[in-house]
Amino acid sequence: MTQKERSAYLIGVLLKEQPQYRDIAIPQNEQGQKRLLRSLMNVRPPMPIGTDFLAVQDAYLRGETARKGVTHIADLTSVEPGIYLWQGDITTLKCGAIVNAANAGMTGCYVPCHGCIDNPTPV
Repeated sequence: MTQKERSAYLIGVLLKEQPQYRDIAIPQNEQGQKRLLRSLMNVRPPMPIGTDFLAVQDAYLRGETARKGVTHIADLTSVEPGIYLWQGDITTLKCGAIVNAANAGMTGCYVPCHGCIDNPTPV
């Protein structure tokens, strides 16, 4: 299965499981599909899902990680012992901990497709 096929499968499952999303049109372009997939994943309530979905999701996310690459902490220069400043996609960092901006409740953004720091538009 290609990344495009994985994305289509994941979007299809997520759209079908929530009645309020069933009429959403799937964008034709890759960026639109990535944005829709990310949004559906972000707003999905915690509940069980099938092992087939999880296997495809895992393969899709591994493919995205391979495409984006990984930044290792060993490749960075510390500003103080144990403290590093780095700007970029935090999902590509391989390190012990990440401190990220948050709202007053110390939680992330809950607005689908909003371009805030913890819910950026995929590039």
